[in-house]
Parts: sequence; C-alpha cells; structure tokens
Amino acid sequence: MHDIHFRPLTVDDVAEMSHIEHLSFSRPTSKEAYTNELVNNDRAFYYGLFDGEQLIAFGGYWLILDEGHVINIAVHPAYRRQGYGELLMRQVIVACMAQGAKKMTLEVRKHNTPAQYLYQKLGFIKSGIRPKYYDDPKDDAVIMWLDMLKMPSEGAE
Repeated sequence: MHDIHFRPLTVDDVAEMSHIEHLSFSRPTSKEAYTNELVNNDRAFYYGLFDGEQLIAFGGYWLILDEGHVINIAVHPAYRRQGYGELLMRQVIVACMAQGAKKMTLEVRKHNTPAQYLYQKLGFIKSGIRPKYYDDPKDDAVIMWLDMLKMPSEGAE
C-alpha cells in the first residue's frame, strides 16, 4: 500500500527534485536554480507528492498578485500514467487558490498532448501560442489559462 502525501518543498528536497528533472526533461533546471527559488524568491512556491519518504512528483508556481504561473510539473517516470500528475496538479491548484489566486497560467509543449489533455481536464483553456518557446527539441508552447472563479465545486452536481 502506498503512503501518498503532499507537502511544501524545502532546500532539503532539491537533490530529489533535480533527479526527477534529469529523468524528465532534456534541459533540466539546475540544483542551484531550485535552491535560489526556494530560498530567495518569495513569489515561488513548490510542492511535492511523496510515496512515503520518496519524492515522486513535484510542481511549482510563482504567485504574482492574484495569478499563479506554473513554472514546472514533473513526475518520476516510474510513477507516470497512474494519476499522480493529476493528483499533484489538483493539489497545486488548491494551494494556489488558498493564497488568493483567481487565475493560473502555464505553457506546455505543443506536441505534449497528454499534458494538454490533463490540463484541459482540470479546466485550463488554450489561449495562445508562443512560437519556438522550447529548445532541445524545438517546439512551440501552448499558453493555457485556468479561471479559478469559474471552477465547479468538488462534489457539485
């Protein structure tokens, strides 16, 4: 049985964050960048999904006024396609809303249709394209927005 729980990340989690980054992205964020975000950026909030003591997924956003901008979402390859990405995103959205956000935005690779599907399932709407936003490989970014004021309540019929 899994002991899945969600909590804010600290500098003690940076090594595990970096490990998941390297397994997930062609241009991973450095440990130094994550440490700087966690220590020096009071607009940055990072959360992790844990199986026991092991970090299995994490996500972060910047809170600017009443908007959350998702910076990163990553799931360890061994835990993908099991619903953990969705669970993490739902928790990140709730955390962001609890801090007063009314909207959230993110960019996702144009060719990452599974992620786009997940974000749409959670209420994000495609609103534009950032041409050639990503490198290695080159790809456009789809800009997506979530209006938290229009989200259905959990359990609503």
